[in-house]
Amino acid sequence: MIDFNGWEMPIHYGSQLEEHKLVRGSCGIFDVSHMTILDIEGSEDKKFLRSLLSNDITSLQENYDGLYSAMLNDGGGVIDDLTAFKMPFGYRLVVNCATRKTDLKWIHGNSEGKSLAIKERKDLAMIAIQGPWTFKILSKFLSSELMANLTKKQPFQGCADRDTLVTKTGYTGEIGVEIMLPSKKARALWAKAIDSGAYPTGLAARDTLRLEAGMNLYGSEMDETISPLECNMSWVVSLKDEDRNFIGKQSFLKKREKGDFHTLKGLVFKERSIARSHQEVYFDEEKEIKGVVTSGSYSPTLKKSIALARIPPTHLRTCVAEIRGKTIKATVGQPRFVRKGKNIFKNNI
Repeated sequence: MIDFNGWEMPIHYGSQLEEHKLVRGSCGIFDVSHMTILDIEGSEDKKFLRSLLSNDITSLQENYDGLYSAMLNDGGGVIDDLTAFKMPFGYRLVVNCATRKTDLKWIHGNSEGKSLAIKERKDLAMIAIQGPWTFKILSKFLSSELMANLTKKQPFQGCADRDTLVTKTGYTGEIGVEIMLPSKKARALWAKAIDSGAYPTGLAARDTLRLEAGMNLYGSEMDETISPLECNMSWVVSLKDEDRNFIGKQSFLKKREKGDFHTLKGLVFKERSIARSHQEVYFDEEKEIKGVVTSGSYSPTLKKSIALARIPPTHLRTCVAEIRGKTIKATVGQPRFVRKGKNIFKNNI
């Protein structure tokens, strides 16, 4: 167990490697109640969130539809990444616990004078169930009506049963759901999932799973100094409505127009030596063209060392890293490696 931003969290329940493989091959369950849940309602809730978020919540058509978004500062840096859901009462945001204080200060500061009520839902727990067996396991303890509705939903959509919200979201690159429910009911749901065949999974496997899937970690791939353009998140900046002015929009447009920013890419190394965060990678013998690793680890699925790295504009498709006095070559490609248990890495940039 470790302290994780004020929460006591398990690194693993026995074996990180085994837990990783079980999520890819069957089903894992994660306690993610450390995530911060905020409910926002009021006559100006939609207007407020269209200004606060880089993505546009008007794309949410039905209750329990969700979208992934960034929340930017005035300079276009990422204050946080989050998921927003349309709810019967208004909207729900799920943000990172590591940035909780910063997020709350920013959200409340920008909501002053508006007809809004913002409530942190400390009474709710959040459990993720991920892997190819997810729906077989859910069918053993969720109601038949909820399962029927859930199977019709697309990724990032969800449905509710009284005080329980189930959404087809996750942080592993696998089929799965995240369940928000009253904390007092979480222990019973956890036990039912375990009894139905889900395997408890800790923080360590959660990190290697998200890295294989090419999913960002706040403080590694992004922070308040990093633009969505630099962390493979420009797709969550919606510019369809030219009249919508959201915080950070002008800075984003200026950086995009200038075009000299680094971008996030994936690296697959020829040997198992692991390139860790802040490790430099080089594209020329003079070491003038260089990038930096944001996250790196061993991929249990690919059985290779992989990393995400921020690199300068270049046509070169290989680079090297100096790890423990040894020069290791890597292939450069798209910043995603595994989806639904399959190798999807493409060695082109």
